[in-house]
Amino acid sequence: MFMIAIETALAHVRQTARPLPAEKVPLADALGRRLAEDIASDCDVPPHDKALVDGYAVRSADFQHRAAREEPAAVELAVIEEVTAGAVPTVPLTSGHATRIMTGAPLPPNADAVVMVEDTSWQAEDGVRLGVVRFRAGLNVQPDMNLMRRATSIRRGQIVLHAGSMVRPAEIGLLAEVGVSQVRVGGHPRVAVLSTGNELVEMGLTPGSGQIRNSNGPMFLAWAKRMGAATLDLGIVRDHRDAIQGRVKEGLAADILLISGGVSAGVLDLVPHVLQQVGVREIFHKVQLRPGRPLWFGIHDEGAKPTLVFGLPGNPVGGMVCCELFVAAALKRLMGGDAAEAPVIMASLASAYHQRGNRPTYHPAKLRMEGSTTIVETVAWLGSSDLRALAEADCWAIFPPGERHFQPGETIGCRRFMAR
Repeated sequence: MFMIAIETALAHVRQTARPLPAEKVPLADALGRRLAEDIASDCDVPPHDKALVDGYAVRSADFQHRAAREEPAAVELAVIEEVTAGAVPTVPLTSGHATRIMTGAPLPPNADAVVMVEDTSWQAEDGVRLGVVRFRAGLNVQPDMNLMRRATSIRRGQIVLHAGSMVRPAEIGLLAEVGVSQVRVGGHPRVAVLSTGNELVEMGLTPGSGQIRNSNGPMFLAWAKRMGAATLDLGIVRDHRDAIQGRVKEGLAADILLISGGVSAGVLDLVPHVLQQVGVREIFHKVQLRPGRPLWFGIHDEGAKPTLVFGLPGNPVGGMVCCELFVAAALKRLMGGDAAEAPVIMASLASAYHQRGNRPTYHPAKLRMEGSTTIVETVAWLGSSDLRALAEADCWAIFPPGERHFQPGETIGCRRFMAR
């Protein structure tokens, strides 16, 4: 039976998926989306020379001539002003003077260092709010100590984020800092999930004889949400052509339709034929992959907008491998990001493994660090229907095709789960 290689299948997915139109949204709504434009700062960060500690802004020169003495002596300076966060200094520093300053506040002119309050003692003059500060004897005060110069972090006009960047909470903060209240982001794809099978019942029901609960539907919906997509739950449909066709037509309103089950070679594997009937053009069917071989991929491009259709294996681990490898690439492309694969992590195998068959195996596994060495440990796995193994894992251990016995300590490639 003809199967295409993983790399060929991925190339087809990337070529077929096209970025959705960008839109401008309020900053708070950009979380989990990808930028559709480069973002430049409208200000310097910090906007002024600022103190990094609570203490006293000083001229380092007031300490240098005293450092040459054989016996270190405490330096005393007159405090001429107090500057809190949000205030600005009004008096330049001159020799013999200091300004009391708080973290984040702007430095007065001529100040080139800040001494933290823990290295000082202060004595107010009678009836006067400001007085004299004494610095610890032998204190080594150098230029630029405990301060940050203007524009050290960001210069006005500097590109701080590039198009395609994922907007996470840290990016929200950065965008707010540089004056962005609205931002253009890539489209927000909607993923519809349909579960097929006469054996399926809803997860809240007790299965009867020959029945199982629908675990794939909730799992794939959660996966799509975690990847940043909106979702549409099409529920369960029985193995009947007309019923499948009606529900598939509903799903074609989404940007991606995921159909769980019905794509293999059984008597009731009706999905490929139904997809052909409703005008979904097949691009490939069956991939050289274990688990996940029955994967079907096509596109419906007869309407106002295209819909990518993935017929996923009914077994959950196979379905999840296909989501992680192929659906993720399509989603990232639709959102305006780079559809490149997750990076391969090279890791030392914790225990022996025997690989069989002519397909690469993506085995559920766990990564850990032992010192500076990355270790991968395969989890006990009873096959592509074993959800328990998937729940224990955080990565795929990748074993190349062919029969081979891997020894503990051998290096293999791994991929972390995309939606962790």
